Amino acid sequence: MDTCCVSNPPRQMPLNVSHPLQPLTPAEIRYAASIVRKHPPYGDDTRFETIELMEPEKQTVRAFLPGAPIARKARVNVFSSAIVSVTSLVVCLDTETIVSRKDFPGKRPMIQLEQFLGIEGIVRADPDFIAACERRGITDMSTVCIDPWSAGNFDVPGEEGRHLCHVFCWLRLRENENFYAHPIEGLNAVIDLNTNEVIRVDDYGIVPIPMQEVNYESQFIETFQPQAKPIDVVQPEGVNFTFDGHSIIWRNWSLVVGFNAREALTLHDIRFDGRPIVNRASIVEMTVPYGSPDNGHFRKNVFDIGEYGIGKLANSLTLGCDCLGVIKYLDVHLNTMDGEPWTIEKAICVHEEDSGLLWKHIDFRTERAEIRRGAKLVISTICTVGNYEYGLYWYLFLDGTIEHEVKATGIINTAACIPGQPPKYGREVVPGVVGHIHQHILCARLDMAVDGDANSVVECNTYAEPLGPTNPYGNAFYEEQTVLTRESEAARRAEPASHRYWKVINPNKTNYAGSAVGYKLEANHCVTPFVHPDSPSGRRAAFVQNHLWVTAYDPDERFPAGDFMNHSDGTGGLVEFIAKDRPIENTDIVLWHVFGLHHPVRIEDFPVQPCVFTGFKLMPSGFFNGNPAINLPPVVNAASCPA
Repeated sequence: MDTCCVSNPPRQMPLNVSHPLQPLTPAEIRYAASIVRKHPPYGDDTRFETIELMEPEKQTVRAFLPGAPIARKARVNVFSSAIVSVTSLVVCLDTETIVSRKDFPGKRPMIQLEQFLGIEGIVRADPDFIAACERRGITDMSTVCIDPWSAGNFDVPGEEGRHLCHVFCWLRLRENENFYAHPIEGLNAVIDLNTNEVIRVDDYGIVPIPMQEVNYESQFIETFQPQAKPIDVVQPEGVNFTFDGHSIIWRNWSLVVGFNAREALTLHDIRFDGRPIVNRASIVEMTVPYGSPDNGHFRKNVFDIGEYGIGKLANSLTLGCDCLGVIKYLDVHLNTMDGEPWTIEKAICVHEEDSGLLWKHIDFRTERAEIRRGAKLVISTICTVGNYEYGLYWYLFLDGTIEHEVKATGIINTAACIPGQPPKYGREVVPGVVGHIHQHILCARLDMAVDGDANSVVECNTYAEPLGPTNPYGNAFYEEQTVLTRESEAARRAEPASHRYWKVINPNKTNYAGSAVGYKLEANHCVTPFVHPDSPSGRRAAFVQNHLWVTAYDPDERFPAGDFMNHSDGTGGLVEFIAKDRPIENTDIVLWHVFGLHHPVRIEDFPVQPCVFTGFKLMPSGFFNGNPAINLPPVVNAASCPA
């Protein structure tokens, strides 16, 4: 039971809030900020990092009846614009009170969008930076383009105790042309985000700026391919899903869609035919380590979710371009540094797609055929993080599969070299322009609920039977299943040689074969990390050292590398979580799956990278009594015709 409102009964939920997991409305964001402003932790220097829904306890959500009153709480992180400190508050909107407060002196908030937007002007106006540009023949500072990056934690003298940003720069030759073709190599600046000053300019030496234009905007493309005939997605009878606020019902599926500034999309209470599978699913971190130690590039190891807040970087999507077909859009409501709500319209796209052949069989004796086509529900958002775009897609399929897919596109981060002499850590994509080898390593947090909260994790490995009396023909192989009983046992890495996978079972529920119901994690995009675990960046990203972690459920253990990532030191994440070595058998558990992209850059990745894909699946493994799509009615698509 939610007890934040002890002196007053909870208000009736606002008319535009139909579920306790629905994100805060603009009015609630503004209201939460007003409560904090009554007693601001840092006085006039108080700034708002995030204002988001404080998700109710599981039992509160499950006891909710539509239309019933429920307490609404907000999780509010504020920081000081004068000193390095963050305060985390929980605000009860019903009693207008702050019900909990934790102070974190020395911790830094996510870098805010408003801060990013001001950095270019600060750097362009700095005398030392101007002088460094003049040494390279650049006199018009309006042509210099500055990309802010998080600064990491490298114990550089003079950076102690500051809230910092580190920048890379490029030259734009004319309006709207692709400045990433003209890197200003060896020139970086470090900015104090509290004082808005450049504290240091790093000049590693002059490399000629590549001047060849390599553009992508249509206005610069001289020769186009022939115009293609359209491939239209039409649904003349409408869609198969219904919405109630942020709650969706689609075919056999039901769930609630959430969104926040740090994680972007979150999915809640995912069910098939009313049976729970996942209580909460989201991508909780992404680190992008680059492989070059040259010049200032060693600092390029960003945490796009924990340091920036990928939700604040979501696009407003365009009908007929980003999303095709009959689309349901959802706006998202976030907050500014001043605590005011701001809205990204059409940030979430929900639609259906044909997913191809679902199942088929022909009885060759009678030539009778049974064919069913599949469909999937797509819930997506696209976020622009500097030079990269990340499309974040969740798919639900008719056979009970849940898939997450990341589509990475945008423009590779570029550096300069002497033409024809690229460094060993990158590839020349245009004469004098280098893309460094790098990785995109993500972590999903999956609060599992396979037919209930009491779950276990089973590791499955396939082995060949040794040649001998039990395997006289050399063809015998089998799968061995091992239950992981404690957190210390469940920090695991992929093993292709044994086709290792993991599944979550409910040992208290069985299918008609008598085995425990379960869901398999299909982890086909595991990445080998190359940043040394004892290096500054490796310590901060310790979660990448395993592809699976399993922890006992704790609502406060939300992020695999810690709550405060800017200038973090590696504490507060999964390594500390599993040090408790809690039992994880037949209990409420969380899966943390680490996956991603290993990216030795191709020439074809420039000037704009075609989408590359990564992700994972949760597939039923004994959850159903047979094929759950066997009872789909046969349908022949009437719109199909011969070419």
